[in-house]
Order: sequence, then C-alpha cells, then structure tokens
Amino acid sequence: MSVADALPHVDVLNESQTPVDTDRLYHLIQHLFTALHLAETTELSVVCVDPGPMEQLHLDWMDLPGPTDVMSFPMDGMTPGTAEEPTDGVLGDVVLCPVVAADQARAGGHETADEMALLLTHGVLHLLGYDHQDPAARETMFTLQDRLLTAFLGYPAPAPTVD
Repeated sequence: MSVADALPHVDVLNESQTPVDTDRLYHLIQHLFTALHLAETTELSVVCVDPGPMEQLHLDWMDLPGPTDVMSFPMDGMTPGTAEEPTDGVLGDVVLCPVVAADQARAGGHETADEMALLLTHGVLHLLGYDHQDPAARETMFTLQDRLLTAFLGYPAPAPTVD
C-alpha cells in the first residue's frame, strides 16, 4: 500500500511541466497530519502549477503581480488538534509553484525538494490559521515550521528564502 492510499482524503496533483516528487509530498503530509493531530479523514488538496497559472491566482486573490511560491485556500477554518482529540474536516487547498521553488532553492543554497517541503509545510500552517503578519505571530509560525520540517527531513530545515 502506498502512502497515497493511506491518506485517502488527500490529493497531490502535479499540473506543472516540472517533475515533482509527489510521493515525498505525501510522506510530508502524513508527518504533518500526525504532528499537528489532524484526523486521517481530514481533506487536503495540493496542486503544483506552472508560473502562468500561479501568477493568475496571485493576481486574482492577492492583487499582486507575478507568480508566487505558495498560496493557501482554507476551507473549514481548522486548527491543530490534540492527541486525544484530532481535528477533522476540510483543511483546504495548497497551490505550489515548482519553478519559483527551484529559483528560491538556488538562492538559498539548498535542494528544490527541500524548498517544496518547506513551502508545503508553510501552506498547511496557513490553512490551520497560522500567519506571519506581526513579529510575534511570525515567530510562532516560523518556529513551528522549522521544528516540523527538521523532524521530517532528519537534518536542519532550510531557512525560508522569502516571506
């Protein structure tokens, strides 16, 4: 049984022209679901797109030009659960742009796969209500992001190249 089968309510789609290790993204999602106490029945969609579609989403939803690295679209306003009471529902959608991720990985001096993992973790945290609009919220979100990603990777997480 593949990890994708173990997460029947999670879809990871690569609609970009760039190869993406979707199995690794499924493994990361499984790690995040466990660490953040999300029920196995929680629904999540992850889509990888090229710069053109990402730029259109960025313009439509944020009124900002140019493609971005990750966008999150929460659905049920979920928050992390507890071991005793995992959270369940429709988490939402994360859209990743592998081309932007590759550029940021080069700039940051790390692997594109690690940048994709960082961006997916970042996107899932946004779906759970975390944000980085003020210094205290940023510290909370980025500390948790670093802890989650380091545990998944087995080595120090790359520093975010942009915010």
